[in-house]
Amino acid sequence: MLEDPQFTQYAKEYMDMVFRVAFSYLKSQADADDVTQTVFLKLYRSRTVFESQEHVKHWLLRVTINACKKAALSPWRRMEPIDTCAQAFVMPDMEHTELLDAVLRLKPKYRTTIYLYYYEGCSTQEIARLLGVPQNTVLTHLRRARQALKEDLTEV
Repeated sequence: MLEDPQFTQYAKEYMDMVFRVAFSYLKSQADADDVTQTVFLKLYRSRTVFESQEHVKHWLLRVTINACKKAALSPWRRMEPIDTCAQAFVMPDMEHTELLDAVLRLKPKYRTTIYLYYYEGCSTQEIARLLGVPQNTVLTHLRRARQALKEDLTEV
């Protein structure tokens, strides 16, 4: 198990990231809070020896994605209106808010890929490892998501 100071450091550094990934996947603030709590409980109980900050980040992203997939299958899960979802993120201006709304309207596989690539700065190779798909699939998801965003945003 992690020492308390080390766990506290990881929680301060990565809690927002875990919440944002969970929220972008589940579109529910309550479900994202539950996933965040579950992920950090797993981190606290984990006996994994982390080699670097990048190792911690990737471990947290992988556990978060798995927890989101599990939560999405829950029969108790309910979707929130997209207007409520966008309020959980603070955007600097209206243009960013419209873009986030468009990203949240994407299919989950595209939304997660776009979020990890653009918002978390993961490479396509890292995303492929996190999602357990080939790198070419990630590239295809990015291309299709960009096309869907372009179509959605030019209609407005």
